[in-house]
Amino acid sequence: MTLPADSHVHSEWSWDTGGPASHAVGRMRSTCAQAVRIGLEAIYFTEHLDIPDTWRAGPEDLMPHQQGFLNSAGRVDFAPFDAAGYLGAIDRMRHEFPDLRIHTGVELGQPHLVGRRAAEIVDLDLIDRVLGSLHTLNLGDGHAEPHTLFREHDPAEVMDAYLAHVPVMVKGSDAFEVFTHIDYAVRMWPTRTAGPFDPRPFEEGFRMALRSIAEGGRALEMNTRRLWSWIPEWWADAGGKAVSFGSDAHTPDAVASNFPEATAMLEHFGFRPGSAAEELWVRSRFV
Repeated sequence: MTLPADSHVHSEWSWDTGGPASHAVGRMRSTCAQAVRIGLEAIYFTEHLDIPDTWRAGPEDLMPHQQGFLNSAGRVDFAPFDAAGYLGAIDRMRHEFPDLRIHTGVELGQPHLVGRRAAEIVDLDLIDRVLGSLHTLNLGDGHAEPHTLFREHDPAEVMDAYLAHVPVMVKGSDAFEVFTHIDYAVRMWPTRTAGPFDPRPFEEGFRMALRSIAEGGRALEMNTRRLWSWIPEWWADAGGKAVSFGSDAHTPDAVASNFPEATAMLEHFGFRPGSAAEELWVRSRFV
């Protein structure tokens, strides 16, 4: 079968890989080569569009190559997204890989809070796909990512707060088309102290969050880093109509990871592909 487009891919133009002047240089080209090698027809490079110096962290919250971004105030500070450099690189890749349909994209973090500042960095109307991400929360001491908050608060409190904020983000911004990795906080769940993550205690919160995304007319990303069957099941129950597929790859080898399994899972819940790899999968109303 034809795999859907990988709609969530990062390269050296994302700050968290190290940036375009780091060891990650050339990653976009290598990723395109890998996509061609595995038979992918289309790809979106959805680079991070985050605002520097807007959340706090500790060194343990960052990978070694990211720790230099911590400033003296303990906030994550990096060079803003280089839209012109990124768009130039996309154009070069389109010439180098004519058999791969290469699309622009951004992953806009906290769009309801930073929409105006993000629009000053890049004209979102020029971007093929805008993903909306909820990466940080403010539980009283300033914005921080879940792995920081899990050290400071009861894990269930953090999880409940994350899910409760999803409708706030959806209502507060129409800048994004797809809500990405709704399981973002689950990735960082402190298994060592809290045990394996069990979605059942948080089912009501997940269902509420998914309903808000569906009622807001957005698609939901099936993030394939981890395959949770309860996410597409609860998305369908919430009236969700459309999904995209995203590996959230930050290295070339991760492009389209777990896509065959993910597409089979989505088909089980009634979602069907369109006529092109780029099209969102839509759920049949008759299922």
